[in-house]
Amino acid sequence: MTRDVLAVRHVPFEDLGLLAPLLEARGYRTSYLDSPVERVTPEALLGPDLLVVLGGPVGVYDDEAYPFLREEKAAIQARLDAGLPTLGVCLGAQLVAAALGADVEATGRTEIGYAPLSLTAEGRGSVLAALDGVPVLHWHGDQFAVPEGATLLAETPGFPHQAFALGPQVLGLQFHLEADHTRIEQWLVGHAHELASAGIDPGRIRADAAAHGPELAAATARVFEQWLDGIERVPDVGR
Repeated sequence: MTRDVLAVRHVPFEDLGLLAPLLEARGYRTSYLDSPVERVTPEALLGPDLLVVLGGPVGVYDDEAYPFLREEKAAIQARLDAGLPTLGVCLGAQLVAAALGADVEATGRTEIGYAPLSLTAEGRGSVLAALDGVPVLHWHGDQFAVPEGATLLAETPGFPHQAFALGPQVLGLQFHLEADHTRIEQWLVGHAHELASAGIDPGRIRADAAAHGPELAAATARVFEQWLDGIERVPDVGR
């Protein structure tokens, strides 16, 4: 059975990355909607079997400066109201949380680089179990509150809300499982100003990507294969 996945993208290099071949192998047809330059309507987001909302260097609360975020959040809300499978990554997770009524705020600090998560008890019994002890790529400064009815799955000392699930259909990840470690140079160039402002040596991230990337890619595959198994068991998927 062929299924459609739509990825809402905010900057070109923050794409589906490692998820693309996993989805293709399962028979998904992938397309992108570049929300800063293309309209994001409820109709566009209600159509695909799976929606992935990707990351970007703006904040949910930046909608005065970047008005497209209002339209995007409203369209995401329509999809969530319909109970359709949705994955949010970093900014995408924050937009999903906001669409579910949760607060998203700037913290005044950053968490950038490879470091492990602490899984909650619920997280250890979830699709994230394969990430236990595995350094993941963090690249954020904002924090979402856990939406009402959702389950907190992971945390770090500086950012206690790292992942949430709302039933089998909705997964929000503050960190970047999708980032391809073999393409980390795109991230280092694209976010060069942020790295310099935070005093972070890109060489450290480059080295950590080489050291941890292969193990993380294997864990990422296990996480998403399990999550996709779950959403595909729900009757509406593949409708």
